[in-house]
Amino acid sequence: MCTGACAKVVAVPLYILAFLSIVCNIVLFFPDLDTKYAAEDWEGQARITEEVKYMGGVIGGGIMVLIPAIHIHLSSSGKCCANRCGMFLSIGFAAAGVAGAVYSLSAAGLGLANGPLCYWSNRQNPFPKWGIPFANSTGSYLTEKDTWKWCMVPKGVVEFNVGLFSTLLVAACLELVLCLVQMINGLFGCICGTCSGKE
Repeated sequence: MCTGACAKVVAVPLYILAFLSIVCNIVLFFPDLDTKYAAEDWEGQARITEEVKYMGGVIGGGIMVLIPAIHIHLSSSGKCCANRCGMFLSIGFAAAGVAGAVYSLSAAGLGLANGPLCYWSNRQNPFPKWGIPFANSTGSYLTEKDTWKWCMVPKGVVEFNVGLFSTLLVAACLELVLCLVQMINGLFGCICGTCSGKE
């Protein structure tokens, strides 16, 4: 497979993963699929998980991967960037994609480790309050599903956060791998060309 064709194989999944990351991050702003939690004040802040506000899926896994994906896709076509110079530039764009994927991965990992913000209570804290009940669990709550019922409001917020942050985590890992593959592919494209005849 020539480097131009490989770039196309890398670019198309990056589009899908970037779109998926953006959608997941936006949906995370609406626990229980309700807008009121993003609008309500709690100590001067909205009642949504702090890591959602880092915008890892929108900025990191979304925009910082989407822009490189466009250039990588152009370097695979027979147009302006399908040459050695375009492949060289794709290395830099792919490096930006790696940085974005790492940011998204970090934000999602932190979101999973800390758990959601919710109105909660348990035996040790019988009086319900807004807070992050799993903040010091270092992610152990993920395997202890009986503790998920501590969060009373928003309804099903633990499952909601775990599902979406896990999706962001997987998407970021795939983006990271694809961008690293393109960095190697771009290097070979610089040395060997793109098979497009526009060298």
